Amino acid sequence: MMIRNGIAVLIVGLAVAGIAFAQAPAQKMGGMMTNNAGMTLYTFDKDAGGKSACNGPCAGNWPPLMAGADDKASGDWSVIARDDGSKQWAYKGKPLYLWSKDQKPGDMTGDGFNGIWHVVKD
Repeated sequence: MMIRNGIAVLIVGLAVAGIAFAQAPAQKMGGMMTNNAGMTLYTFDKDAGGKSACNGPCAGNWPPLMAGADDKASGDWSVIARDDGSKQWAYKGKPLYLWSKDQKPGDMTGDGFNGIWHVVKD
């Protein structure tokens, strides 16, 4: 099978563009950070040194914003290793979480929870 040069270049260009413009792990929405589905992201005051202190049952209530095996740090975004070996996104060194009780995009019911959970603002 023979591929003409123009078509081959177009296919390679589209493949490279897909890699180069991978979706960011989160977005700014109304002064706060959300995941790509619009769900509010939170930080945990007990996290320190770029390490998550929320594991086990805590992570059931506060699911980490998980990173894929091939995701790489860029700018303010970093990828940290969790206790179970999985990867989690961090923003400006702080691991990021969702709150299981937020039901729809824009909910912020976890903000201020127990005085140690906070909406990520940028």
